[in-house]
Amino acid sequence: MDSLLRHMVDMTGHRDHTMLDVSVISAVQELSGALQTRVLSIATVCGQRFVRSRACIRAGGVACPEEAQDGSSPGEPIGAHPELAHCLDAHDARAEGVAPNGLRRLWLPIWVGDKAHTCLEITHAHGFTTESIHTISGIVSVYRNFQNLLDYSERDSLTGLLNRKTFDDQLARMLQAGDAELRVPGQPERRQHVGEEKQWLAVIDVDHFKGVNDRFGHLYGDEVLILVANLLQSSFRSQDRVFRFGGEEFVVLLRSTTLENARKIIDRFRTNVEAHPFPQVGRVTVSVGFTCISAADSPVVTLGHADQALYFAKANGRNRACHYEELVAMGLLQTIATNDTAEFF
Repeated sequence: MDSLLRHMVDMTGHRDHTMLDVSVISAVQELSGALQTRVLSIATVCGQRFVRSRACIRAGGVACPEEAQDGSSPGEPIGAHPELAHCLDAHDARAEGVAPNGLRRLWLPIWVGDKAHTCLEITHAHGFTTESIHTISGIVSVYRNFQNLLDYSERDSLTGLLNRKTFDDQLARMLQAGDAELRVPGQPERRQHVGEEKQWLAVIDVDHFKGVNDRFGHLYGDEVLILVANLLQSSFRSQDRVFRFGGEEFVVLLRSTTLENARKIIDRFRTNVEAHPFPQVGRVTVSVGFTCISAADSPVVTLGHADQALYFAKANGRNRACHYEELVAMGLLQTIATNDTAEFF
């Protein structure tokens, strides 16, 4: 009982979805004796459902390595887990199955109304007793309720993406923490020594969006924003954070990657939008400006760098991604003056 209460206190003490995910899988892992516990994101892309690991922990409190994601795939097709697919179709509370290696699996979708965008997957060597399922279900209920509270304050009501206030908070924390990694509670800090890996901020704007609203109406404009938001979620990696900044503008925080990979992921998203058929509207494109996040800069200056690269992209043909530091090095942008709150060009 003491262990359960400790985990409940830990779960409800967070104001961040990532740490809430880590807390719930830590609690389930310890209390159920599972071999592995994951939080899965469920996304629908072009009418097909995919699952992608958002957080993972193995026996002994060892965090699983991040899944390899370069933006080329929205995740694993739901068909790879037929029991979970049937559970979602039937709106069931849970599903059980046996993995190819003989291990038992339990899936618990997090239902919000008639939709489930998140699911817990628990892998056990010997199956699940009635008592363990009861305990896990109680933890999941607390997790669902607290996740809904966070969603209400942190997410945009139209697209479901994180909102601008949450972006401001997360960028400020990222700048304060530098390259510090999130840790699994109770485990020692892990540090990676990857010379060229950095954090990146990308600002995305839908090209000629006013023309979409003027020609087709705001309902189709909203649909374009929702579809772009879906492409953002499926194109970027699980550790990246995607926000609706306001209007037709979106922001992405890319964590721990190289310039080459950041450029590849961003440009693949851009081409995914360009190739996507938007009902009634037809072809839609986006322009992107991105910059390296430096702890030496304030949030305003960092966002200003990405904005300047975005403006350059829109002024030079649109439907392109521009890197701020590269533009400055090439003499295409020039910093005239700077202070703690603004940078002028």
